[in-house]
Amino acid sequence: MPRVKVARKSTAIDMTAMCDVAFLLLTFFILTAKPKIDDPSHAVVPPSTQMIPVADANMMTVSVGQHKFFYSVTEQDVRSEALKAMGLKYGVTFTPEETQRFSLTQVFGVPMKQLKSFLDTDPDQLKNFKQEGIQADTTNNNELFNWIYTSRQAEKALHDKDLQMSIKADSKEEYPEINTVISCLEKQKLFKFDLITSLKTAPKK
Repeated sequence: MPRVKVARKSTAIDMTAMCDVAFLLLTFFILTAKPKIDDPSHAVVPPSTQMIPVADANMMTVSVGQHKFFYSVTEQDVRSEALKAMGLKYGVTFTPEETQRFSLTQVFGVPMKQLKSFLDTDPDQLKNFKQEGIQADTTNNNELFNWIYTSRQAEKALHDKDLQMSIKADSKEEYPEINTVISCLEKQKLFKFDLITSLKTAPKK
């Protein structure tokens, strides 16, 4: 008897649904991902075996690198209000465009006398702008102290919360610079803060 030929069925698979899911996931990850912040302090933090994630909100950070002080606050509206308060204190008037640009600046390290020229610099040229660091001496003109104070006041007024504090210092930075930051916090009765470190493997026992 002749062999019965079985009709071959098509093995084609409709991948439309799979592609839709893949593009939806890709879009989600792109929209929720945070861009890497260009840290002008270039601080290489010391290693630690403890891993506690840094808060994504309600946080202010002082970075210390190359004997310079840099400052950042997570909330944009707090940055804007702190800038206005600092402008009133130091007699500097900022335009709405400069205020908006400052609210988008996540990390900066320039004294008040250079802040306007820093904000007026083209964004493509900011990497070439030499940031001298925020002034933080023991006189009454302690700008780092005032940035911390005005940011705390703005956070309290806008969100009715207390800003958390963290210090990010280069592993080779000398103690006097770190003590300067701690002194600014002590004068404002801030005795609790985080030290930002990198993670290292714990030694085997």
